[in-house]
Amino acid sequence: MIKAKQKPIKEILDYIAPYQDVLIVGCGGCVSVCLAGGQKEVSILQTELELAGSKTNAGGQFSGYTVERQCNEQYFGGLDDLVETADCVLSMACGAGVQLLAEKYPDTPVFPAVNTIAIGVDLDIGLYEERCRACGECVLAYTAGICPVTRCAKGLFNGPCGGTNGEKCEVSAEINCAWHEIYTRLNAQDRLEDILKFQPPMQWQNQVKRTIVQKGYEQRYY
Repeated sequence: MIKAKQKPIKEILDYIAPYQDVLIVGCGGCVSVCLAGGQKEVSILQTELELAGSKTNAGGQFSGYTVERQCNEQYFGGLDDLVETADCVLSMACGAGVQLLAEKYPDTPVFPAVNTIAIGVDLDIGLYEERCRACGECVLAYTAGICPVTRCAKGLFNGPCGGTNGEKCEVSAEINCAWHEIYTRLNAQDRLEDILKFQPPMQWQNQVKRTIVQKGYEQRYY
């Protein structure tokens, strides 16, 4: 699931300084689950901005509204009237939600209130770890479910570099070498031959506004 963190309050205040009526739009999806941009966080941010405004005599009117998902326009039904009366919008969704909101309301400035960090897993309440970078060329079948893009400091697809130090990465003694972990897990699963299956370099230049069509829906869109 996508993980995000709220931007520093000063950065947000800089965005909205020229505007009087500010609408804060939350998202009930990923950012709500990771405690960064759901209904509760919208309320907290609204209070923080109101307090900051009162301290600087900057004034400003703040209102909040949370949609079920900001990455799908079908959930924007209740926003039209609210955006129409707002001078600007603060989106607490991931980068995709911010972009869709800005596309839907091109005449109103839309600013991000959170930083989209990663696709990751939950370790504990408010504690997450990146596991996927959505590269579009998943090789987990050959690497025992350990992602070399996110777990290897150099994103190497075909074995370790020359800087490994036992089980550790040369970047830091606190970081495990991803390819040592891949080797160990493949060996335990009796699949060590998979480490010899060469994977071509990632074609990052092809990652420009990719469109994803799920299998079975091709005829609907092509």
